Amino acid sequence: MRTEKWLSFLSFRMSWVSLNTDDLQRPKIRRSSNSQESYKTPELGELQRMLWTPIPCRGNVNEVWPNLYIGDLYIARDKEQLRRMSITHIVNAAAGRFHIDTGAKFYKDLPVDYYGVEADDDPKFDLSIYFHPTAKYIRAALNSPRGKVLVHCAMGISRSATLVLAFLMICENLTLEEALKTVREHRGVCPNSGFLSQLRDLDIQLASERRRKR
Repeated sequence: MRTEKWLSFLSFRMSWVSLNTDDLQRPKIRRSSNSQESYKTPELGELQRMLWTPIPCRGNVNEVWPNLYIGDLYIARDKEQLRRMSITHIVNAAAGRFHIDTGAKFYKDLPVDYYGVEADDDPKFDLSIYFHPTAKYIRAALNSPRGKVLVHCAMGISRSATLVLAFLMICENLTLEEALKTVREHRGVCPNSGFLSQLRDLDIQLASERRRKR
């Protein structure tokens, strides 16, 4: 177990260290140039209306992108289920003593790598400072051998969802609208208004960068 965990950890770290800004992007969706040129970031109210559409509850954890899962505190603490799912990396979007206090020591008997983000589910909290570092971590984790990533918070609908949406926008070249639709096909996520606003800013920034690269 220890040898397997160490080899997996070493491979992941090498993958993570080797990443630079250009390596983060691995486009999955082909679009015509017209669709990219005509896209405009939706207003906050329009994004919130998209989230009003009810999505049936599908349990404590859902795969929202190949080998990328969003879940709640219950799946994060269910070691046997994590083992059965073959999860290799865990991103805790509600880390810290007063939130979901797991950490690397909690998972010491599992072959997983742990990454904690101490975020509050508060519209005033600036989660955007974690967008790129967490996206880089997830990208490296998915690139590692048999990489399967769980991103969780308390309920698996706001903090963790926001970080996954940012990853899809930064690394998979999805627009915010596409990312929301993709994730909500599998899980009823609902980032708070502050996080949605921060994702809008990211969407505008990424769209501007794409235009400059043409």
